Amino acid sequence: MSVSPLRRIAHLDMDAFYASVELLRYPQLKGLPVVIGGGRRPVDEALLLGQEARALHKIPVSEFPLLRDYTGRGVITTATYAARQFGVGSAMGLMKAAKLCPQAILLPVDFAEYRRYSKAFKAIILEIAPLMEDRGVDEVYIDFTDVPGGQREGGRVLARLIQKSIFQHTGLTCSVGVAPNKLLAKMASEFNKPNGIAIVTEADLETRIWPLACRKINGIGPKSDARLQSLGIATIGELASKDVDWLIDHFGQKTGAWMFEAARGIDHRVLETSSEPVSISRETTFERDLHAVRDKAELGAIFTQLCEQVAADLAHKGYAGKTIGIKLRYDNFKGVTRDQTVDGYVADAKAIRQIAGQCLKRVPLDQRLRLLGVRVASLMKLDEIEIYKQKVPVPLANKAQEAINSIVFNPELF
Repeated sequence: MSVSPLRRIAHLDMDAFYASVELLRYPQLKGLPVVIGGGRRPVDEALLLGQEARALHKIPVSEFPLLRDYTGRGVITTATYAARQFGVGSAMGLMKAAKLCPQAILLPVDFAEYRRYSKAFKAIILEIAPLMEDRGVDEVYIDFTDVPGGQREGGRVLARLIQKSIFQHTGLTCSVGVAPNKLLAKMASEFNKPNGIAIVTEADLETRIWPLACRKINGIGPKSDARLQSLGIATIGELASKDVDWLIDHFGQKTGAWMFEAARGIDHRVLETSSEPVSISRETTFERDLHAVRDKAELGAIFTQLCEQVAADLAHKGYAGKTIGIKLRYDNFKGVTRDQTVDGYVADAKAIRQIAGQCLKRVPLDQRLRLLGVRVASLMKLDEIEIYKQKVPVPLANKAQEAINSIVFNPELF
């Protein structure tokens, strides 16, 4: 009688993806603290001024702008590992980061280039392992279970092949975690960064997963973690020692039941490989609670970045949407959502921000915020939109842009 192969799910995470793509353009910056953020353009034209015919990779390091000289409300998109050692990280305000690492080199973001490399590394993966769930520009889940080499050494052989193939074709490195499910695989991919592989089995749960902080479970944010610690729970093992009724009493039916299973490494989710997305969204939980008035500059920069990331995800997946919404979670854990639907399809970051800004006018902003999100729904493929326009009267098809043009953006809202 044949035995079914063990389920082996991999989580592949590109190492400091945006920064790594920039280092392909500017290899002279390797090993230096580099921060990406603050603005965007395809190539940093300011660097090219006065360089005559000098190639990008030959621009002297001394010519690059430094973080200490930045003024503005921008936030960090990503940073090299050398910069992260100083405590800077994504979604942090650039002015704050400048105090931590003033010597860091500051580069603008180039979403078009990042999308190009994103498509390239995912195409390489699909040639080797056909069952892949796209989780954004720089990470994927891969089903190793029935792929040749997917069971060898717990999946290490196949993970090594994928790593090698991506590096050979793109020059980029990635980290891979392989485990029985998506939950553990995502945790494992962080174990040996950068350019590492980690294999986790059910037998490793007690020794490798339970000693970790509860925050390492994807889905437990800083507030939930603080609440757990106030209850005397600091590690995943301590969380696993609590019975389900106790967790439900303290965190509610849904969250408590989920925590009970997550702490035990249980996750039955399947890979979503072919379904059409219902919506595309980005959200972030802040390192500290932010106030809409006192932290307006920081919130505004984060809001802009979220809209740009959603627009980049829409472009990468080839969609536009008619419904734009926002999601807020206050410091008391209560959440609120608002959305607005226009008559046509929107995919541009500026338009998304304008409409999402209108949604912000319809929610109370007198409490501190712990989470902000932006969402685009009612999606349609870009190549189908032209057909859609042909099927409706021209004035109706143009109403979306008219609605966008009619919006007067209120700068007081972030």
